Amino acid sequence: MKNYTITVNGTVYDVTVEDKGGSGVSPVTPAAAPKAVAPAPVATGAAGGVKIEAGAAGKVVKIAAAAGTSVKKGDAVVVLEVMKMETPVVAPQDGTIASINCNEGQQVEAGALLATMN
Repeated sequence: MKNYTITVNGTVYDVTVEDKGGSGVSPVTPAAAPKAVAPAPVATGAAGGVKIEAGAAGKVVKIAAAAGTSVKKGDAVVVLEVMKMETPVVAPQDGTIASINCNEGQQVEAGALLATMN
């Protein structure tokens, strides 16, 4: 028997796998109730003076610009999945991304702070 910890969509499972001899992989059964693990937003760099906020509730599917990246007005900073459509959240002006305040896979509400820029 081997014990593993597996994370699926942010939920952590402790599982035990038993080798029964033959070829293939044995079924994986949860050994304990899942541990709720919510990804914490990670602010990278110092906060900037210009806030970039979510226009609608959705899921962060891509961080398009990292902290320290120079962007032009209209460049995608974060991409949200809103009502099953990918929607870019863009830079409101030319500048440099100061911080990213969300993680890929994170659910956000309308108005949530996604990033800051200078």
